[in-house]
Amino acid sequence: MGLNSLLLCSDEKIIRVLRRTLGDLEIAVELCSDSDAALRKLTRQRFEAIIVDCSGEGAPEVLRSARSAPCNKQAVAVAIVEPIVGLKAVFEIGAHFVLYKPVSTERAKSSFRAARALMKSERRRNVRVPVQIPVVLRSLDGGNNLKVTTVDLSEGGMAVHSPQRRRPTGRWTIVCTLPGAKDALELPAEFAWEGNGSQAGLRFQQISPESTRQLREWLKQNSPEAEQDDPPIQCRLTDLSLGGCYLEIASPFPPSSRVMLSMRAAGVEVRAQGLVRIMHPEKGMGVEFTQTTPEHRTAVEKFLGVLSSNPNVLPELLVEPEGLEGDPLPASSAHHDDPLLQLFYAEPMTSEAFHEALQKQRGAQSLASGAAAGAHA
Repeated sequence: MGLNSLLLCSDEKIIRVLRRTLGDLEIAVELCSDSDAALRKLTRQRFEAIIVDCSGEGAPEVLRSARSAPCNKQAVAVAIVEPIVGLKAVFEIGAHFVLYKPVSTERAKSSFRAARALMKSERRRNVRVPVQIPVVLRSLDGGNNLKVTTVDLSEGGMAVHSPQRRRPTGRWTIVCTLPGAKDALELPAEFAWEGNGSQAGLRFQQISPESTRQLREWLKQNSPEAEQDDPPIQCRLTDLSLGGCYLEIASPFPPSSRVMLSMRAAGVEVRAQGLVRIMHPEKGMGVEFTQTTPEHRTAVEKFLGVLSSNPNVLPELLVEPEGLEGDPLPASSAHHDDPLLQLFYAEPMTSEAFHEALQKQRGAQSLASGAAAGAHA
């Protein structure tokens, strides 16, 4: 099943570049020359991407409307703007990616490779596989456990037949064994919706990388709509703390993107789930780790130790998108004690100002490390 995009643009040069670029990436293009036609299509058809030339009349309204259209709420939105337009203004109207004019083939390919990976991950995450298996819901708030049966399953959650008429609240752990699997999965979750009668929906919450891998593999094997994911993107790790990292990458993912990171150096590997908190087009992005378990912290501490002991080793880092967070997640309490996360949460600043502050932070940390080493000499 191919990827579809809606393009609102009347500039023939831009249209030619995007048709060629998107065609090479196997993304179909449906062209609209005016905002009214685009708005009508958004209510009737599903698109994986919505691309808008913001110089046209009504263009911002198209991006805003896409967020409220049920069938296109999770579509990846790309805004084409003049270089003088700030990122904050573009993100406020609902864009995920920014493509600056003049639109060149090279720049478009770079941006849309990242966009396509996100489009695929978002669609894959929402594919539901019908399956009926017994599930135990363990209450983490001291309540009674529940026994339910699944209706369908996806990367983001599951629908179940619940014996209770009212939707339970609080924190739960789903315990189930997928057909054909040997080991049971334990998945943190919350109740997300209730349907007619006894049907309800559960949304997974920060499941571990290993459980994510097992669930994803099972869904691929059992989904008729399964497709090949784009390969992980290689990037450069420039800064790392217990709470997050900053990556240099030509086509960074937008804020609120969920990502999976694989970091490797001197034979040590760490896999970590994260959320993009800050993005600088064509330069890089800041990722906050979303796992807070002692095991994850220990693994990151070990990796930091490896980097400190091997200053000449360049760590290998791969990143894969896992979809878009519908509503921005609140700031974690960890950022109060983490200088890198504090920088992510600071007042918005230009890319140049941010990287200058990041460089100063590195210098301060190097001095602190040197002083500590001297004290122990």
